[in-house]
Amino acid sequence: MAEAQVGYGTGKRKDAVAKVRLRSGSGKITVNNKPVEEYLNRYSLLQMVREPFEVTDTVGQYDVEAEVLGGGIAGQAGALRHGIAMALVDSSEEFRTVLSQKGLLTRDARVKERKHAGFRKARRAKQFSKR
Repeated sequence: MAEAQVGYGTGKRKDAVAKVRLRSGSGKITVNNKPVEEYLNRYSLLQMVREPFEVTDTVGQYDVEAEVLGGGIAGQAGALRHGIAMALVDSSEEFRTVLSQKGLLTRDARVKERKHAGFRKARRAKQFSKR
């Protein structure tokens, strides 16, 4: 029999969206049916994803099952962190103050600026030739 769902949260960052389900368990994190170490193979991103558990002193108490869509690997890691924080608050309201003080419940609104007319990128102008 499967464990009962404890909390649910949706996290967003750049173009990435993470749907996170939290179950009581041993601390196993699964992203798109792969272990998180295999999916995010960068140490800094793994630390980012585990941050909500470290802040709330719940390391190893919950299993995470997440579905992540869109964006790149860094945006997906940020969305996953946001989703885990939201799911922790859904499971218990007492985590809200700690997580919000660390800024983990706020969606990081920074996205890539659009390209402007006459420029190569958003702000990178064409090379200027004096002669």
